Amino acid sequence: MCGIVGYVGPDTPSERPLDVVMGGLARLEYRGYDSAGVALVTRSGLQWAKRAGKLSNLAVALEDAPPEPATAAIGHTRWATHGAPTDVNAHPHLSEDGRLAVIHNGIIENFKELKDSLIADGATFLSETDTEVVAHLLSREFERRGDLTAAMLEVTRHLEGAFTLLAVHESLPTTVVGARKNSPLVVGLGEGENFLGSDVAAFIAHTRRALELGQDQVVTITPDSVAVVDGDGAPVEATEFTVDWDASAAVKGGFATFMDKEIHDQPKAVADTLLGRTDGAGHLVLDELRISESVLRSVDKIVVIACGTAAYAGHVAKYAIEHWCRIPVEVELAHEFRYRDPVVNEKTLVVAVSQSGETMDTIMAVRHAREQGSKVLAVVNTHGSTIPRESDAVLYTHAGPEVAVASTKAFLAQITACYLLGLYLAQLRGTKYADEVRSTLAELQAMPDKIQRVLDDSEQVRELARSMEDTTSVLFLGRHVGYPVAMEGALKLKELAYIHAEGFAAGELKHGPIALVEPGQPVFVIVPSPRGRDQLHAKVVSNIQEVRARGARTLVIAEDGDTAVEPFADTVIRVPQTPTLLAPLVSVVPLQVFACELATAKGLDVDQPRNLAKSVTVE
Repeated sequence: MCGIVGYVGPDTPSERPLDVVMGGLARLEYRGYDSAGVALVTRSGLQWAKRAGKLSNLAVALEDAPPEPATAAIGHTRWATHGAPTDVNAHPHLSEDGRLAVIHNGIIENFKELKDSLIADGATFLSETDTEVVAHLLSREFERRGDLTAAMLEVTRHLEGAFTLLAVHESLPTTVVGARKNSPLVVGLGEGENFLGSDVAAFIAHTRRALELGQDQVVTITPDSVAVVDGDGAPVEATEFTVDWDASAAVKGGFATFMDKEIHDQPKAVADTLLGRTDGAGHLVLDELRISESVLRSVDKIVVIACGTAAYAGHVAKYAIEHWCRIPVEVELAHEFRYRDPVVNEKTLVVAVSQSGETMDTIMAVRHAREQGSKVLAVVNTHGSTIPRESDAVLYTHAGPEVAVASTKAFLAQITACYLLGLYLAQLRGTKYADEVRSTLAELQAMPDKIQRVLDDSEQVRELARSMEDTTSVLFLGRHVGYPVAMEGALKLKELAYIHAEGFAAGELKHGPIALVEPGQPVFVIVPSPRGRDQLHAKVVSNIQEVRARGARTLVIAEDGDTAVEPFADTVIRVPQTPTLLAPLVSVVPLQVFACELATAKGLDVDQPRNLAKSVTVE
């Protein structure tokens, strides 16, 4: 995953191209942060700079050696795939004559064969990247054709893999050409200027008007025009949309980190995801579901496909949808789905969950499901992204931009959207009475205030995290919907604090994991409501006793008024009383706060954890 920005403005050179690109890269740095670079088209020709490390290293280099005013620019922040994060491997990559520059997100899978052919033809390579192949190919094709758009079309026909490419040439001072295949690229529409970016965050400070680009399309922007063609070179009428958030949503808002801000954004993210989805009579109305009611009534199986945190949201959805709708639900890791020859057909509803809408594993799973005749519903946060465009219907979460690499507010918004889907299907199929659906919706509407209460009372969790700065292993236990919460709590700690953490189904404890428990071992236990299934609550209390008897330090998340846990808990973290199926919306929040605070106490970068990128756009 990499961040890319392109800009073209008036033919009078200025500082604006560099300012726009650097500002866009700052908002995209969550997509990759092991190197960064820019290329500018100036009166003196192509000028460029690139540095390993974070964007600040590039900024220092540009201050030390300022480039000339420019008319067009491209910029890149990298998450390394081919080649280590070094100055040489950083983008942009240049043609041998230094007149053309290319930046790239994705992987060119056949780059080795192309590189060998180019070397045999006399080309010299400076980097270890797959991207440099494109610079050589584009330069040669441009020399033959004298047209950068035509050259891009021809070159992309020979590339295999997933990629977004942007290119500039010094002979074209007011032109940037881009191409996409299985990787995101969005156009920003300005007045006398135009923009390109991995997502709208790249240009949101300058315009809210944007164009969706489809698969295998090539786009050419000038100050006054945007031309889109398909893989055969035929003109395409791209769809315009309006971005519904502004640049202030992508800044920290007074918090020390994006992670902390986004944890505190969660009440609003849940409220906004619920907003406007009922009619005057209290019935659920999901206008985005462009799948006919007859088809949804005939569905006999639901398969949720997702990766990482989104997959844990899918596990919560499984419990809710099966209970409310009496439809079997499977949860599949998207990267395993199509390789195991899954049994799906026209009566299967596949639900693809992804924050970015660009997760490559999930995109490929969506395509496979549709090839098998299944209807696909996307649950995503990013308008104009690939997954909703390639699905039959979409249910947008409204979490706003999530910049921190480790997901928090998107997770709660995904769970909320899946609850809405489950209730809608129950309403449609008659498995819940109307008053039951309205009652559950009312309980959902109360959740933002409950999440806020957890955040307001989070100092206890922060103090606990700071006291555990030297901890090297933490276990998490849960039953029912507490199980995916335990897995998500462990994932957050692994992502942010780089320590061993595992989430287990509490019932599995005696089947092996209890061997890990030794004196002093911290164990978080997510306790279900005693007002729900009494047997479930009692069993989890027994699990607390089992690990406590073996010397574990028990850190118990329990709802207000649950006194049964107190004799067996070293620490009790209280959350508001909540119906069992909705409990993940509050019980996961202390675990997010704990992971964020523990990582901060260790001096780690919680917004940009090592080796991770916000969205995985390669398989």
